[in-house]
Formats: sequence, C-alpha cells, structure tokens
Amino acid sequence: MTETGSVTWPPAPIRTERLVLREPEARDRAAIIELLASPEVGAYLGGPRARDELERALPQTPERRLGRFAVELDGAMIGTVELNRRNAEHLSQVRPDAGEAELGYLFLPQAWGHGYAAEACAAVLGWFADARPDRSVVLCTQTANDRSMRLAARLGFTEVQLYEAWGAEQWMGIRSPAAPPV
Repeated sequence: MTETGSVTWPPAPIRTERLVLREPEARDRAAIIELLASPEVGAYLGGPRARDELERALPQTPERRLGRFAVELDGAMIGTVELNRRNAEHLSQVRPDAGEAELGYLFLPQAWGHGYAAEACAAVLGWFADARPDRSVVLCTQTANDRSMRLAARLGFTEVQLYEAWGAEQWMGIRSPAAPPV
C-alpha cells in the first residue's frame, strides 16, 4: 500500500449497485488487450493498437498506478476508470499547470449502453472527493464523441475550453470539488 498526500493506494474495492472497482490484476490482461485493440474503443483515441504488439508489450501483471481502477461486472473486467494527476509527466496543452486530476475511462463495446460508465465514473469521483475534497477533476474528449459528451454532462462537468488536437475538435470540462454526487 502506498500513500500519496492524503490518498492511500490501493483503496478497498469500491462496490456500486452492479459493479466492483478495484486495482487491476494479472487476470485482467486479456480484457485490457481487448480494450486497446478494439476499433470501436479506439475510434476517438487515435485508433486501435495492434493485438500482437499489445501481447508483446503489456506485462503479465499490470504496474501499480495510483488512480487506476479495473471495473468488474459479475467477476469479469468490462473496463477501466483512471484519475491521472496532471503534472510534469502528464501535461496537456489546456491548463497544463492547474494541477487537477483528469478522469479517463475505457469500456468494452459489449458494456456500452447499460450505464456502467456513469456508475463507475460516479463511484470513482465520489472516492476522489472523499480522498481529495480540495481538488477539481477535468475530463477531455472529442466533441464528436456523443456518448462521452453526454456522460460528461451527466457527471456534472462544465465546459472550460474547446481546442484542436490530434486532427479533431476536443472538449475540456471541469467538475469542481463541490459538485453534487451523480
């Protein structure tokens, strides 16, 4: 277990009505490869990665990283949710020095349309609000990604800026520490 500021990692698994959010484990490797190799998942992320490259590059056991959760449904991983600290190693061209955490998520296509992303992201945002009540969270997505834009609104993110990156219009929203739970 590591402690960074007031955040102890890994936390106890977070349980929602349907999901368990926990630290990624070796048993999640096949689902992680499926996520990263999926053309549907990669559509707004620069495209899928080659499965054989992923098989060679991904370690058998995921590296421990503060803020990374595997999302489990009925014992199987269906996605990931991450809160990455925006710092010198993780800078964006938008508000690079603001020090917020950035919410990111990936779900297998068969998990889409069931509300799992909203449920999992809301749980992680709640955990983070308890751990770091003074910190805002940002979310960036392509404006063309209708599902992510709807989820951002549902989670209480408000627009900060539109910008161009990776050949497409991007949207950045912020959720203040005082934002009400979803």
